[in-house]
Amino acid sequence: MSVAASETRAPAFDMPAVPTFGEAVKVWARIGLLSFGGPAGQIALMHKELVEERRWIGEQRFLHALNYCMLLPGPEAQQLAIYIGWLLHRTKGGLVAGILFVVPGALVMLTLSILYALYGNAPLVESLFFGVKAAVLAVVVEAVIRIGRRALKNRLMVSIALCAFLAIYGLNMPFPIIILLAGLTGWIGSRFAPDLFSGTAHGKGEVPDLKGAVDLMFERGELAHTIPAKWHAPRSILVWLPIWLGPVLLVWAITGSTSVWTQIGGFFSLMAVVTFGGAYAVLAYVAQAAVGSFGWLAPGEMVDGLGLAETTPGPLILVLQFVGFIAAFRHAGSLSQLLAGSLGALLTLWATFVPCFFWIFLGAPYIEALRGNKALSAALGAITAAVVGVIMNLALWFALHVIFHEVRKMGFGMDVPVLSSIDWRAALLSCAAMIAILKLKIGMLPTLAGAALAGVLLLAASG
Repeated sequence: MSVAASETRAPAFDMPAVPTFGEAVKVWARIGLLSFGGPAGQIALMHKELVEERRWIGEQRFLHALNYCMLLPGPEAQQLAIYIGWLLHRTKGGLVAGILFVVPGALVMLTLSILYALYGNAPLVESLFFGVKAAVLAVVVEAVIRIGRRALKNRLMVSIALCAFLAIYGLNMPFPIIILLAGLTGWIGSRFAPDLFSGTAHGKGEVPDLKGAVDLMFERGELAHTIPAKWHAPRSILVWLPIWLGPVLLVWAITGSTSVWTQIGGFFSLMAVVTFGGAYAVLAYVAQAAVGSFGWLAPGEMVDGLGLAETTPGPLILVLQFVGFIAAFRHAGSLSQLLAGSLGALLTLWATFVPCFFWIFLGAPYIEALRGNKALSAALGAITAAVVGVIMNLALWFALHVIFHEVRKMGFGMDVPVLSSIDWRAALLSCAAMIAILKLKIGMLPTLAGAALAGVLLLAASG
C-alpha cells in the first residue's frame, strides 16, 4: 500500500480526515483493481476500505446509498462507488470513482473474450471452462448468503425474499413488478409495524455507527451540491441523455436498424432501464434474449462468460461485454472479426455503464434530501430483501444448467431438471467448490483455478 493511501486511514475513534481528490483517485484505482467476487464481494470491499478503515462515510449513510443503488437498474456496486465519489468530490469525484471501478476489469475482460473467441473450441480450453462453470455456482451461492446476512434482518424480510423467489421462479413474474410490490410492502408496512422494517437497530455486541468524513462535512454545511437545486433534474436529463443515447442513435443511423451494432446498442440500452437488482438478477433474462431471441451465443457460452467475469475485477455485469463481443465477432460483416468484436464490446460497455452515472447524478441529491424519511428507508430495505430472492433464483438456474445436461419447461415456464441427465463430474466439482469457499474460506480466485485444473483432470480421466 502506498504512503499516500495509508495516510488517509484514520484510527477508529479519531476524527476522520477528508481525502483530497488525488488521494481519492488512488483509493478508487485500488478498489477497481481488487474488486473481485461479484457485487457482494465488491460492496464488502468498499465497506472495509471506506467505512471501516478510512471512515470516509458512516455506516448508516453507506447503507442508505446502497439501498438506493439496489433500487436502480444496472450494477449496484459501481453505482455505489459513483454515489460515494460524488458525495466526496462532486461530479468529478463520481466520474473518477465510476470509471476506475470499471476500466481494469473491462480491459481484462476484453483480453479474455478475444482468447475465448479464438481458442474456445480447443479441448484444453473447454476442459478449463468446464471446471470454472462448476465453481461459479459456488460463488453465486455465496453471494446469496452474504447479501442475505445483510438484508434479511428478521423473519418478515426472509418472507419477502422467499415470496420474490417464488414469484420469479414459480410464476415467471417480471422483476420490475416484484421490485414494485416489495417497495410498496415496505412503504405501507412502515406505517403499521415500523420496527420490523427498520434497519437501523444494532444487535448485541455491534459497534455503534461512527460518523465518517462525509457526515461531518454535512454537519459543517460543506456539501451544498447534495441539496437539489431548482433546475437540477432537467439539467441532468439534458446533459446525460444525449451522452448516453447519442452514440447508440449514431450507430443506428450509420448501420441501419437490422445490424448487429444497432441490436447491441438498443438491447443493452434497454437493459440499462429495466434490469433491476444488478448482475445476478439480470443474467437469466439476458441469457434468454442473447441465446433464444438473437442467437448470439449457445446456452453454455453464457455461463462461460460469467466464469470469465468472475475472474476479473470490476462489476460482474462485465459478462455483458463478453456477450457484445461474441455477437459482433460472429457478425463482423466487412470488418475483421477482432475489430468487430472489440467495437461490439465497447458499445456494450457504453450502453451498460453510462446510464449508471445518469441515475446517480440525477437522483442522488433527492435521495440525500429524503435520507431521514422512514417510509422510504423501509421501502428500500424491503426491495433489498426481494433482490436476495431473485439471486436465489439465479443460483437455482445455474445449478440446473451446470449440473444437468437436460432441463425442461414446466407450468409457468419453470425449469425442471431431467434427473437422468445429471453430470456427476460437474456436481462433484460444484460441491468441492462450495466446501472450499463456504467452509474452508479459500479465496475465489484460488477456488476457480483449482476447479479449472480439476475439470481438466476429470474430463481426461473419464475420456
